Amino acid sequence: MNALFTNLMNDEAGFIVSAELVMIATLGVLAMAVGLSEVAWNINNELQDVGRAFGSMNQSFNLQGQNCNRGGSAGSSYNDSQNTGSDIQAGSHIDYEQ
Repeated sequence: MNALFTNLMNDEAGFIVSAELVMIATLGVLAMAVGLSEVAWNINNELQDVGRAFGSMNQSFNLQGQNCNRGGSAGSSYNDSQNTGSDIQAGSHIDYEQ
């Protein structure tokens, strides 16, 4: 049993391959972290565009009244004023201009 343990401690076969695999795995994890942060940034930008598109829709309506021989109904209307500025801001692209 002692000889087997000594042989395992002195065995260096595969050491170089293991070191190379650790280096490749480290680079792969770093590249994946950078890639995922870019994906998250681009998804955030696209969702901001969708939010701005919904915010710029015209939400006004107008309902005409009816007038007949025996009765009538009044109409109604609603006009949504466009918001100035956006409250959606993220990352380092926030403008602090006054």
